[in-house]
Amino acid sequence: MNIEIIHKPTAEKPFLIIYKPKGLPSAPLNSEDTQNALSQAIAMFPEIKTVCGKKAIEYGLLHRLDTATNGLMVIAASQECYDFLISEQQAGRFIKTYSAECDIIKDNAERLGGFPPDIPSEKTDTSESLITATSYFRPYGEGRKEVRPVTEKSGKAALSKLGKSKLYTTKIEISKLSDTRARAICEITEGYRHQVRCHLAWAGYPVIGDQLYNSDKKKAENLLFSATKISFEYPRGDLNCYKI
Repeated sequence: MNIEIIHKPTAEKPFLIIYKPKGLPSAPLNSEDTQNALSQAIAMFPEIKTVCGKKAIEYGLLHRLDTATNGLMVIAASQECYDFLISEQQAGRFIKTYSAECDIIKDNAERLGGFPPDIPSEKTDTSESLITATSYFRPYGEGRKEVRPVTEKSGKAALSKLGKSKLYTTKIEISKLSDTRARAICEITEGYRHQVRCHLAWAGYPVIGDQLYNSDKKKAENLLFSATKISFEYPRGDLNCYKI
């Protein structure tokens, strides 16, 4: 499983855009771990190691994808670029788009348990729906492998377990393909672990093949979820947009 280089770092645009395949971790677990997308990128572009990121072993990595998710990732190759793009994320100007094939299970959140009582608002126009899901998040389940949304309507116990006292929003456009299946296009800025998959599950559109957030645990060869587009300004006023 090897990454593909979409954009090589240059003097004017010192960042790397890569395509990560399904099954390959985004980042190392420790300094000896080389079986991941970031380590492959560093082997080709060692200047990435000059960047001081949120974690020492992650260098210029600006965001992650779940191991089971394929798609686009951004890695800064200079400290100035990293600092600028982190500030863009915090300001909501670093936009990531995901595509998903989903089951339609309206009581999915109830079946799974641990979700707030208020389902995201939905505006329906024939076969298409626009949903905006906003919540805090908390770790959930055995080994804290999952997350759950938290809102002001959650109980005190859930509110006390917030991973971060920060609201995260997913904008979701649903196109129904049949009575039981839909396609979702989702947009976020800053992201929390499993944010999009969990928000889709909350809204009743769990991703097909999602063993964590789809209450119908039928087997699927792959998680039908991909990071398909990313856009950001660098430098200010110069929009960079990459799609698969």
